[in-house]
Amino acid sequence: MTTQAHSNGLSIAEVADRTGLTAHTLRYYERDGLMLGVGRNGSGHRAYTEGDLGWITLITRLRSTGMPIREIRRYAEMVRAGEGNEEARLELLRAHRDRVRAQLEETAAHLDAIEFKVAYYAAAVGETDPDAELIAQQRRAAPSAPR
Repeated sequence: MTTQAHSNGLSIAEVADRTGLTAHTLRYYERDGLMLGVGRNGSGHRAYTEGDLGWITLITRLRSTGMPIREIRRYAEMVRAGEGNEEARLELLRAHRDRVRAQLEETAAHLDAIEFKVAYYAAAVGETDPDAELIAQQRRAAPSAPR
């Protein structure tokens, strides 16, 4: 869905500069159905709005947190369809949120193990690492990790 935009919209180069994405990636997002509908200026060039920038930020965050392209496309399709599918949107986003929370918990456990090792080896060489020592104290109450 392409709409006519005002001539003062942002160019693809400006959006690439502001988002850190390449023009190629932005074109791909549009071609693959991830965008909601980028307008065009009088000469036919893409003219992005601030709303488009917000949507691109959301897409980038969803991708960065591991949401598959097919799910982002499905979400975009639901948004383009308008009202009446909010429950399905909510379900999709809650499922993704649950996956991200699980990833965060797993990453936190990995960090705890690394902090424990930093404290262990800092002590072994006669140093102290305040951050690692705090984690090590917390871990001492838990089952022992392999050395």
